[in-house]
Amino acid sequence: MSKSFSESYKNAGVDITAGYKAVELMKSHIARTMTKNVVSDIGGFGGLFELDMTGITRPILVSGTDGVGTKLKIAFLMDKHDTVGIDCVAMCVNDIVCCGAKPLIFLDYIACGKNVPEKIAAIVSGVAEGCVQAGCALIGGETAEMPGFYPVDEYDLAGYSTGVVDRSKIIDNSKITEGDVIIALPSSGVHSNGFSLVRKVFDIENADLKSPIEALGGKSLGEVLLTPTKIYVKPMLSLLEKVTVKAVSHITGGGFYENIPRSIPKGFSAKIDKASVRILPIFKLIAETGNICERDMFNTFNMGVGMSIVVSKDEADTALEVLMAAGEDAYVIGEVVKSDDGVIIE
Repeated sequence: MSKSFSESYKNAGVDITAGYKAVELMKSHIARTMTKNVVSDIGGFGGLFELDMTGITRPILVSGTDGVGTKLKIAFLMDKHDTVGIDCVAMCVNDIVCCGAKPLIFLDYIACGKNVPEKIAAIVSGVAEGCVQAGCALIGGETAEMPGFYPVDEYDLAGYSTGVVDRSKIIDNSKITEGDVIIALPSSGVHSNGFSLVRKVFDIENADLKSPIEALGGKSLGEVLLTPTKIYVKPMLSLLEKVTVKAVSHITGGGFYENIPRSIPKGFSAKIDKASVRILPIFKLIAETGNICERDMFNTFNMGVGMSIVVSKDEADTALEVLMAAGEDAYVIGEVVKSDDGVIIE
């Protein structure tokens, strides 16, 4: 047991013993994420991970970092903290799998106004769940108690992930041609983007977050908005084993208009069949409540599409079968055309 304790520091608002308790409470969650390659235990100054290069000729490390953003405000209002960690992991691992990389490790950073060990452990339980879904190990993190900087009942959450891909298998969009098919992977909801607009539309501080809403299938607004970001790592890795994936876009902030062009080379555009997009009820409610035009909706939110994948027309049916077998209700939303418009939605 640690003998570390400072009455003066505690009087200043930082209780280091609460930090020790939080670590003890989160250990069982972290244990769920351990893989055979982890060679360190929680509590060290760094997380150690042994790279397994079996089948990889030229390993390329791929890293990504992100946070949950103002979606956390919904968690504060709902006093529910065990799912935002999934969002944190998803925003990192969904990015790095876009180039074909398998996520290996994850680290989180929690900054709070007051360290309540049970709340911190709940947050980390979500991070651990996200890591399990992504197949990566939570090998470290940091909890910073910062009184006077954050309100006592609020916190921020960010994370970092590193994965690996063989250089020859990097998805780099160089093979895209006219007529390639664009496949959609459905989102689970708003994911972790556009919440500044969401909060404004619903006047979230004064909204009823817990009563059932018919337009949302009987779910409450708070429940739907807190639905965790979907993690696409395992279905994507399964797909990469069976077909040639030419491009992948993680639909985050900036929606269709910003993200899809990032995966399409110059001279080509993604032509999206708007009628085929399975728009979720929450997006229709946001548009109606906020009187937001369709263009802005597609330029802010994922609109029900969490990830788009480009494959050749000849392999489209196989890709759909593989994704379906992996639990994804994937479907075609468009094709690649010769154009410099980036995205054409019609």
